[in-house]
Amino acid sequence: MKVLLIGSGGREHALAAALKRDPALEELHVAPGNPGIALLATCHPCEITNNSEIVELAKKLGSDLVVIGPEVPLVNGVADELSRAGIPCFGPSKAAAQLEGSKDFAKQVMRDAGVPTARSFTCRTQGEIEKALDEFGAPYVVKHDGLAAGKGVVVTDDRAAALEHALLSSQVVIEEFLDGPEVSLFGISDGTKVIGMQPAQDFKRAFDGDRGPNTGGMGAYSPLHWAPTEIVQETVDQVLNPTIQEMAARGTPFVGLLYAGLALTMKGTRVIEFNARFGDPETEVLIPRLKTPLAQLLFAAATGSLDENEKLEWSEDSAVTVVLASQGYPAAPITGEPITGVDSPESAEIFHAGTTLRDGILHSAGGRVLTVTGVGADLTIARGKAYEALSKIQLAGSHYRSDIALNAAMAEKGN
Repeated sequence: MKVLLIGSGGREHALAAALKRDPALEELHVAPGNPGIALLATCHPCEITNNSEIVELAKKLGSDLVVIGPEVPLVNGVADELSRAGIPCFGPSKAAAQLEGSKDFAKQVMRDAGVPTARSFTCRTQGEIEKALDEFGAPYVVKHDGLAAGKGVVVTDDRAAALEHALLSSQVVIEEFLDGPEVSLFGISDGTKVIGMQPAQDFKRAFDGDRGPNTGGMGAYSPLHWAPTEIVQETVDQVLNPTIQEMAARGTPFVGLLYAGLALTMKGTRVIEFNARFGDPETEVLIPRLKTPLAQLLFAAATGSLDENEKLEWSEDSAVTVVLASQGYPAAPITGEPITGVDSPESAEIFHAGTTLRDGILHSAGGRVLTVTGVGADLTIARGKAYEALSKIQLAGSHYRSDIALNAAMAEKGN
């Protein structure tokens, strides 16, 4: 099988590593890729917002499957153009990708599918915004309607800050605050059937103790030993499958990865948001634990031949990933700084997220630079491996959270 993977981040690096392990894989191509991915696959220059360029590259390579990593090409409709060219694509159509592209659309689908979620109002004027803020009260939850790279959501007790954030967008969704721990759970769908993956938990806030602004994610871990044992099946039954069936009934079947961000509230599980692709950094802890061959699984989904009774095979090990971010991230990241200490770590796997080579030297090229994943028999061992590798990496002004999976590891040990 010849696979073309689109993207250049840590998520794509993790996916490339898993695709490479599949015995059915003959060739792996990535566009545009990054210096880490280049060690695993043939990388091709490509503008991922240019649908025609992606389709032509897939044709040129004779790709049997195209896997779309980031959300922007999906919302731009690249899967539709690949489909018209007769090339199987793991990733939803432009219409189906609106589950991520529009918070308001996702709320409509959840309402019609009977999926439990927070009460909300979609607002377009300051008057509507202020009325909604007063209706729900603090903590205020304000979400920009469109794509915002993980930074369009504000949760705050400060009404003025909530209003200021809301007025930055022409349309916002304001909703009630959901209490309880948050969980990410993915479902792989072929448009009519869906298979649930194991859950993970990510850390959105920039700094230790869940302080600071929201980011695209500063770390994650899996499995969740504290989560209800039935969480996967319940999420498939109450969230993923009803959504897949609703999308099919609308004539816009969802093919690809449906990411459900969940809150485990006192009143039951509620959906916080949907994404239309593998989540980042959750992918970097889930994919290293997945033993089921990935290329074959994604091809089955892309070609409508998914076996919904298939039981995905997982490692019993735990995984913890920690993001190394540039100075100033997320507000104003400073890039172009040299990075050392990345080569051949003994304790962990390092996924490149925002890196570039300049005169043979690795430099930072984004806000989230590296994602470092440790795998071990329990969370404590996995954490130790990740942080040991991080301690050897040098990037001027960089920062990372020191408490990823700390509470879960302590609870696992009975502390």
